[in-house]
Amino acid sequence: MAETPESGGRAESGDQAAKPVDGRTIVAHSALEFLLTFVLLFGVATITRWVMGPSPLADAVPQIRLRLLIIGMCVGLLLAGLILSKPGKISGGHINPAISLAMWRFGVFPGLSVIPYIVAQLAGSMLGVLAARAVWGSVIEDPRVMYAVLQPASGWSAGALFVAETVSMGVIVYLVGFFLQHARLAPLVPWLVGILIGGAIVLLGTTTGGSVNPARQFGPALVSGRLDFLWVYVLAPLVGAAIAAAVLNRVRKRRAVLTHRLCGTQPDGSPLRG
Repeated sequence: MAETPESGGRAESGDQAAKPVDGRTIVAHSALEFLLTFVLLFGVATITRWVMGPSPLADAVPQIRLRLLIIGMCVGLLLAGLILSKPGKISGGHINPAISLAMWRFGVFPGLSVIPYIVAQLAGSMLGVLAARAVWGSVIEDPRVMYAVLQPASGWSAGALFVAETVSMGVIVYLVGFFLQHARLAPLVPWLVGILIGGAIVLLGTTTGGSVNPARQFGPALVSGRLDFLWVYVLAPLVGAAIAAAVLNRVRKRRAVLTHRLCGTQPDGSPLRG
């Protein structure tokens, strides 16, 4: 029996009975989300450093669209790998505050865990970027890299950016929730997320930046000091996730989301049962 959004402190995966969530579990799983987001942002900053910054690869690929394709593919594969990793299978592999919020609204993630997860993800984002600075040195501050911070194209207003990020995240959350309603589709979610995020980078990289993840922008913006649009990049995906979850909850009828784990399995790794 799945948790309802109002039940807050109880969570459930698949058809297992809901259990109370203890503080130790929340802390442990939040720590894993910190680790996963740390690795993601270290990876994003590293990929950006070599693809966009001064490097033989950047010299060989001058076209911005081709560079974005390379970044999108690398980030998409990294995300899928993190979701499928052992820490990802334990915590759920959200690595995105908007996903944690959506899973709560879908009724399969404890409300008590939402804030700790988000805090851990944002902290992991900032420290992942700082680690990249420590490893790669001052090249991370090069204007072509700038800690992998995102900025909308010239002429984009905060309102237009807000709408774009809201819609983009809403589409992603709706599709993820739909896949997680079906036991046969759920195992494909890591690859779905990788494709969607990678596609957002390729399609939106030269316009909105294609963040669709508050944690993706949080660390780079704070460390670089480029805070102009940070509130949009943080708030808009959360709004999009909440709207998409509400829509799917309304149209799904009797079919429920089966798990908050993006790897699409039971806690022990066994297949979901619809």
